[in-house]
Parts: sequence; structure tokens; C-alpha cells
Amino acid sequence: MWLLVLSPSIWAAHFLASYVGAAMWCGTMEDRAKSVDAMRLWIVLFGLVALLLIGIIGRIGRRKYQMEGGEPPFDKDTAEDRHRFLGAATVLLSGLSAMATIYVCLSQLFIRNCL
Repeated sequence: MWLLVLSPSIWAAHFLASYVGAAMWCGTMEDRAKSVDAMRLWIVLFGLVALLLIGIIGRIGRRKYQMEGGEPPFDKDTAEDRHRFLGAATVLLSGLSAMATIYVCLSQLFIRNCL
């Protein structure tokens, strides 16, 4: 059950760290017209780490979804079907979290300074 919420939690942590970090970085700069390339690099590097973790979680969910035995739909009231359903939901949430993390990192294409 923890795998289900782990990918969105990683995305949320990356999102929060990116925007709070950027606000703190720009808040401490005296010349706000200066380039923020170092901050942008850190956000993208943290994004790559987040994508790696999300990918690992998605792969674990995929393994649970593709357990041996049974054919879709997995709607029986058995432990195996529940694990397959949670695996499928984990894969889908991991994909959504990965896309959201990529969009947060793509925002760095448009930031040049703190103005």
C-alpha cells in the first residue's frame, strides 16, 4: 500500500523543494538581474533523482501487476487480485508523477533571472 503513495510524494517533495529553493535563492540575491544557472542546474539534478526513484517504484508496481496466474480483469476478491490492482494503480500514479516532475523541470527553460 505504501508504494501507491510514494511516487506522488516524491513528486510533491520535488515540487516543493524546487519552488521554495528558487524563492530562497532569489530572496538572497542582491542583483536580481543576475543569471540563476546554478539554481536551475540543482532543480534539474534533483528532478533526475526524483525521476529515477519514481521509475524504480513504477517498476516494482509493474512486477506486482504482472504476477503469474490470472487474466484481466482482476476483480475477484483474492489477495493476488488485490496485489495486481495495487500494482496497476502504482504504475499509473508513477507515470503521472513522472510527467509532473518533467513539467516542473521544463519550467526551468523559461527562468533566466529573478525578475
